[in-house]
Amino acid sequence: MTDHSIEDNSSKVTVNIAGQEQKVDFNDLKSGGFIKQRQKDLFVVRLRCPGGRLSTKKLVEIAKLAEKYSKKGVVHFSFRQSLEILYVDYRDFNALVAELEKIGQKVASCGPRVRVPTACGGCEYNPNGLTDTQKMAEMVDQKFFGTPTPHKFKTSFSGCPIDCARTKEMDFGFQGVVDPTWEEDLCTGCTICAQACKEDAIVSDPDSGKPIFDPMKCIYCGDCIRACPTESWKPKRYGHIVRIGGKHGRHPMEAIEVCKFLPDEKVEEAIGKTIEWYNANGKRGERLGNTIRRVGLQSYLDFMEPIFNNAKAPA
Repeated sequence: MTDHSIEDNSSKVTVNIAGQEQKVDFNDLKSGGFIKQRQKDLFVVRLRCPGGRLSTKKLVEIAKLAEKYSKKGVVHFSFRQSLEILYVDYRDFNALVAELEKIGQKVASCGPRVRVPTACGGCEYNPNGLTDTQKMAEMVDQKFFGTPTPHKFKTSFSGCPIDCARTKEMDFGFQGVVDPTWEEDLCTGCTICAQACKEDAIVSDPDSGKPIFDPMKCIYCGDCIRACPTESWKPKRYGHIVRIGGKHGRHPMEAIEVCKFLPDEKVEEAIGKTIEWYNANGKRGERLGNTIRRVGLQSYLDFMEPIFNNAKAPA
């Protein structure tokens, strides 16, 4: 089918690979992070930015390369935190990649594989952050990026229940949580924790002012811990809510919560085992959420039981 709005309807270009001229399909180029534009011979070059983070020195150097190789001297920050150089002629691929390598910048990828992870700022500097999302994103990028899967496999990390990284819309998402515990001896009955709780999980006793806690309403955000002036509210444990099978796009699907309070040290194993299950059960071209629907959630939960069983919320 011809798309008359696209200037270049060819499906292949000739590129120089290892000193030899070869015909390369656009789909193969896209898998390597070079995405065909509607303009003839021009491509988007997607850069690998796990967690949306770059050093200022590298950002300056990338800007120089974009000025040099982009026909319009522009970049685009994608919705998944990638930095993209637009309007790059395919004949400049080798030179651009070589210069990117000199500054330690890698090109990202598309296609059926583990993609670059996204993440919010996490606990490093955000007052709401409960988990080190940037550390987790770096781990995923180093350990799993590019691993083949039946379809794209997107991971994200949010540091708190505000969920800036949209874990409900990802194939595999992790949202930071903290389990609050109260020590009565330190409490003065000031009622500040009840005022701070936006979920009405804490109300003040009308006589003593001390908190009455409803764990069923708690979303594990830690607002009570941060607000308490006497530190009678303390963190019992930190961890991640784990969600699986989400996606956005034309046919969005909300991810399913499969675990609460997965500790940091279990995240890598959870991702590795989930990829293993997906590769064993998924069909080519099938997103993880659709595999879950077809095969059944219980199959996945049974497979992950050794990892998830000790990480659930207290009754």
